[in-house]
Amino acid sequence: MEHPGLSTTMRRILLLISCLILAVGICGGPLMMRLYYVEGGSRIWLSSWLQTGGWPLTFIPLAFLYYYRRKIEGSNAKFYLMTPRIFIAAFVIGIATGLDDFLYSWGGSKLPVSTSSLLLAAQLAFTAVGAFFIVKLKLSPFSINAVVLLTVGAVLLGIRSNGDRPEGVTSKEYIIGFMMTLLAAALYGVILPCIELIYMKAKQAITATLVLEIQMIMSFAATAFCTVGMIANKDFQAMSREAKQFNLGEARYYTVIVCTAAIWECFFVGIIGVIYCSSSLMSGVMIAVLLPVTEVLAVIFFKEKFSGEKGLALFLSLWGFVSYFYGEFRQTKKEKNKSPEAEMTTTHTESV
Repeated sequence: MEHPGLSTTMRRILLLISCLILAVGICGGPLMMRLYYVEGGSRIWLSSWLQTGGWPLTFIPLAFLYYYRRKIEGSNAKFYLMTPRIFIAAFVIGIATGLDDFLYSWGGSKLPVSTSSLLLAAQLAFTAVGAFFIVKLKLSPFSINAVVLLTVGAVLLGIRSNGDRPEGVTSKEYIIGFMMTLLAAALYGVILPCIELIYMKAKQAITATLVLEIQMIMSFAATAFCTVGMIANKDFQAMSREAKQFNLGEARYYTVIVCTAAIWECFFVGIIGVIYCSSSLMSGVMIAVLLPVTEVLAVIFFKEKFSGEKGLALFLSLWGFVSYFYGEFRQTKKEKNKSPEAEMTTTHTESV
């Protein structure tokens, strides 16, 4: 079977890979969603569905891992590792993720990109609080410093931005979109520690296969939730009409749809990988530190202005990122120094 006890080196390699996959999702996802709305898309439930609609892609790495287990264990290899208890927990969190997708899509349809950064800022703060209460994560001074810096930087992007309401959006819709965004931040700040809690309470080895299975069930449940919304809102019938009216053309409409689903799946797979290799707080920090990158890409692709506030936010985000990892480095070094001392104490006690 897959070895659940990963070495420090292997865990760092997996963490790096997860961070890279997450970077693709967190930087590309919001840009693709904005592209959909800017070029004529207007179906909020469809936009929500696309955030987790790429869940079948998870079958690809799961198939490779199953082949690997079959090669080692033969016919004794299990087709899946998830227990009914974990399945139910993942499904419930998936439903909550579907609701979060809808809140985020609704807010994103009414707010400019600079203001949507408030979502990520608030999400980091909620994740830190949620991790503290739900999984009893200890916050070091460096972690707290990182949370404060990243939050201030991201909030600065939203509050100090010069972007006004998008054309066609009323003041009431703008305020509602703002509230929807903050609600989405609060909900996702609870979801991330809950995923970490599943790992802690699993009562079985947490392998790469199990992690991917949990992610697949979560995305499936979220997609099912959004599918119900699409059916009720008659989005499936409206897609062909919307495709014909899409500014980039009908063929590119479907290309945007497919690419959006694939990129958002990278976000969710990356998130669950970071939590597996590190913590839910680390995933929140990664989301926040990648926010300025998304802003820079928005400047490049959508010709948005890069103001002094955005430059300052970039500096604060990088400072917070360095602060967090310096704290992690010190903690790891401290634990390594304690280990030899503990071994010496044990040896001395046995000799006496």
